Amino acid sequence: MAEASGDAGTTEATRSTLRDRLRDVVALVDGSLSSVALVSTAIVLVGGLVQVSFGTYTMTVGQAWNAVFDPAVWSSPGLLARLFLGETIAGWLVGHFGWHLDVELAHETIIVWNVRLPRVLVGAFVGMCLAVSGAIFQAVTRNELASPYILGVSSGAGLAILLTLVVFSGMATFLPAFAALGGTAAFLLVYAIAWQGGTSPVRLVLAGVIVGTVFQSLQTGIFFFADDVGVVQSAIAWTTGSLTGTDWEQVRIVLPVTLLVSVLALAGARQLNVLLLGERTARSLGMSVERVRFLLSAVAILAAAGAISVAGIVGFVGLIVPHMVRTVVGSDYRRLIVGCLFVGPALVVGADVGARLAFDPIQIPVGIVTGVVGGPYFLYLMRRTRHLGEL
Repeated sequence: MAEASGDAGTTEATRSTLRDRLRDVVALVDGSLSSVALVSTAIVLVGGLVQVSFGTYTMTVGQAWNAVFDPAVWSSPGLLARLFLGETIAGWLVGHFGWHLDVELAHETIIVWNVRLPRVLVGAFVGMCLAVSGAIFQAVTRNELASPYILGVSSGAGLAILLTLVVFSGMATFLPAFAALGGTAAFLLVYAIAWQGGTSPVRLVLAGVIVGTVFQSLQTGIFFFADDVGVVQSAIAWTTGSLTGTDWEQVRIVLPVTLLVSVLALAGARQLNVLLLGERTARSLGMSVERVRFLLSAVAILAAAGAISVAGIVGFVGLIVPHMVRTVVGSDYRRLIVGCLFVGPALVVGADVGARLAFDPIQIPVGIVTGVVGGPYFLYLMRRTRHLGEL
């Protein structure tokens, strides 16, 4: 009888804990965060519809809308599995569940789903990854100026891309993997340079600037060894950030990275809040500062590398999106991360619309547009904020 009473008490305590956590989550989603999510989602939807409407085969927005939400696609799990998961996994699922792949689609639906929609999806996922990466780096270094670019991750990935295209052109198939490895190696070098019995936010930023400067100089030098103009143009597109030519292969590369990074960033939001309090306070609360800083930095590296591996170096997104979100929802990372997951895609998808249509039929890299937008915004932020650079 006492044992049953104890079990009932444990169950009730568990339920109470779950209710408290649910109440905390609901409290975090206030009007400001909801507004950010709704406005950003609207921008992504409108930008996506504009993207899928224009091209060699022009269609109206209504035709594009009908193609995106074509019931023939959404009622075919086998077709969706082949697009999002690839032929191998889709083949196993089709054989296991008896799904059909022979689906007759309208001409507009084929164009939208096979050619145009992947670019929108890749842009959204890249925006998520870069925004979350920048937000984490800013908390880890306690510096508003921190970003994948400042901490050398982008420069390392760019150097790996150029080396692959110019020196090891036969291995261009593995370009995404080399980009990810280059970004990871660059940050490990930054961490090693900053290490003196531990690291500090200031040393991490300074080491990142040093490594980034050296790697950018090496990138410039590699261009002198390129004889093929096509290789040079491809390298420039990678180092400036471009979504031109993306397809479902890139979606399948960046989608699992985005999902994993989003979950890990949300799970680590409380630790990021503690890091903002300073190292002494964090240690007094029982946190292993170096371990948490390194693990959270690994999440940020994974996010940046995933984005760079499919779109190249898209500048300013990881720097300005956390600022934009912080201005509206505050500095609580439980809300900030969620806001970044919405605003990042809105910025990249919106910028890609400009990159694609501004000089139609010429398409410019999306990284140029984010730089043009991000530079003036950062100048405005610098003029408005007295203590820019500290969190």
